[in-house]
Amino acid sequence: MKIESWKEGDFVNVPGKQAVSLEEFYRMRETTDRVLEYIDGAVLMSPSPSTQHQRISGRLHVQLFHFLEGKPCEVFHAPFDIELKNERIEGKKIVVPDLTVICDRSGLTDTKFVGVPTLIIEILSPSNQAYDLVFKLNLYMQYGVYEYWIVNPMHRVVQIYSLNDNGQYEQAGVWKETGTACSRALDGFSVDVEQLFQS
Repeated sequence: MKIESWKEGDFVNVPGKQAVSLEEFYRMRETTDRVLEYIDGAVLMSPSPSTQHQRISGRLHVQLFHFLEGKPCEVFHAPFDIELKNERIEGKKIVVPDLTVICDRSGLTDTKFVGVPTLIIEILSPSNQAYDLVFKLNLYMQYGVYEYWIVNPMHRVVQIYSLNDNGQYEQAGVWKETGTACSRALDGFSVDVEQLFQS
């Protein structure tokens, strides 16, 4: 399949067709500079980030980087592979979150992280909203990612979900245009929502 025929924000291979092997996935990656993710044999291409997306990602990365200096956790920004791994779950899933905070560094290799991050941030684009709001929310909850931030530049909203005692996501907070978004996973980390969405 030629790269030009792939539709942004959609799975590259059509449901019902033969699954793509992990080896094929890595070969596909060599043909493009676009971000590809791998979910149990299906390949998804993320849309190119917008200017606002890059501003928000940069601001969050800088804040997290400075906050985590001297602490055991570390922040990584896309493109960086996260191979989700949980002994209770079969299949191979490689995602590329916009920002990832990793506190268990034992899963870090030269090219990726294998395991379950502490915190993941995804910044929505018009073409990937359902994927990040529904599919990835359930995926990260299933694997045990403690905290998931969804940042929506179109509506200037930050939503934070964190795991409860039953291993289910509960909404820790929603901030629209103003206010201070506070992390439960990283004690003391907060973001000024108005400044985050400045043009």
